[in-house]
Amino acid sequence: MAPSTKTYVAKPTDRERNWLLVDANGLTLGRVATQIADMLRGKRKPEYTPHIDTGDFVVVVNAEKIHVTGNKRADKRYYRHSGYPGGLRSRTFEEMLARRPEEILRLAVKGMMPRNRLARKQLTKLKIYAGPEHPHVAQKPQPLDVASVTGRSSTSDREAAGSAKETA
Repeated sequence: MAPSTKTYVAKPTDRERNWLLVDANGLTLGRVATQIADMLRGKRKPEYTPHIDTGDFVVVVNAEKIHVTGNKRADKRYYRHSGYPGGLRSRTFEEMLARRPEEILRLAVKGMMPRNRLARKQLTKLKIYAGPEHPHVAQKPQPLDVASVTGRSSTSDREAAGSAKETA
């Protein structure tokens, strides 16, 4: 009889949490949000266990420079309800970008997480900042190039390539 192999199950005591830094400058909203959701859940680690929080902390800077494709800048709407009758409020992507650019990315990542207590707890490890500065320097976050992981270039890379074609 062949020896049975046991499935590895991570324990909360032996998890390793890293701090990762993502620069959202020119990146596409949905593509970067899927990568962040995977990092928060720990799905890129070999010790991933669905019911244990094995994910990393993610610090996102330059959220105000996030990019969307097509007409979403004018057409995409964000809805919220006050809880009172007739209390439905909506804002366009452009208005959200002007008022609360961090909330755009947080809602996109939240939509890609499971709907349960663990995911709400994992979402607290996401730290988003509109500008290039963040207060988590003491944690020494490792810079992560999300554009290379997605296989897509950022908007600034495409613009640079476009200007290089024009000069040639």
